[in-house]
Amino acid sequence: MNDATAATHWILTLSCPDQPGIVHAVAGMLAEHGGNITESQQFGDPTSGLFFMRVQVESTVSRDELTAAMSQMAGQFDMTWTLDVVGRRIRTLVMVSKAAHCLVDLLYRERSQRMPIEVVGVVGNHRDLEDIATFYGKPFHHVPVTKDTKAEAEAALRGLVEELDVEVVVLARYMQILSDELCRDLSGQIINIHHSFLPSFKGAGPYRQAHDRGVKIIGATSHYVTGDLDEGPIIEQDVERVDHSRTVEDLVGIGEDVERRTLARAVRWHAERRVLLDGRRTVVFR
Repeated sequence: MNDATAATHWILTLSCPDQPGIVHAVAGMLAEHGGNITESQQFGDPTSGLFFMRVQVESTVSRDELTAAMSQMAGQFDMTWTLDVVGRRIRTLVMVSKAAHCLVDLLYRERSQRMPIEVVGVVGNHRDLEDIATFYGKPFHHVPVTKDTKAEAEAALRGLVEELDVEVVVLARYMQILSDELCRDLSGQIINIHHSFLPSFKGAGPYRQAHDRGVKIIGATSHYVTGDLDEGPIIEQDVERVDHSRTVEDLVGIGEDVERRTLARAVRWHAERRVLLDGRRTVVFR
């Protein structure tokens, strides 16, 4: 129970079939429970027929009271919803292979830029980045993956997710394909960074492919992981312009910068409950 004089800053997100009166009902319910709305965004998707809303509200009532009120309203509107505290750091497991730039960036942002994540562990299928995890005081778990040990490796990953109470798994240039079953079980909880502006230049060596084609922009895509390789709902994309003078090495360096910031925005928005799934797409309330 919250102290009667102390307000808690909540994040309420919801989706439901679109119909008149949803915003009025939500605002009215929050007002009845002493809520002061500090931020509100909504979107009605004419294609899917769904309505999406994200509200930040300060209230002195308890979580139990708000939950009870929301549960009653959810039945009326057939809502899917979440209630969380603004700024709460979500428990995050980062998975890596050999490339360090995304891992370093996330750990730096967690420490110095108040990204609302708590990295509770780093999993690597190689030991190359163990020293970086150690430097930031993060437990490193070496889980090697071969064709013959893939099932055992995923069992170990599942064990870590359960043991560490993980809320989101971030693939920070983790160069292994996860099984369809694991992707389904953690649907909406695994975020990947893909080193190209999807859907172009899939597979190995995207920057060499881009260089060979003489591209004028390179980019990165951060998306939720599904069983369809690199085709999950997109959270964020970014690009940089390049020209004929750039070498493959130049493109790699520029690309890594794009990857860092694209993944960081996606993880931050997910942690701040700004991303709602809309079938194969996402609604992102920035």
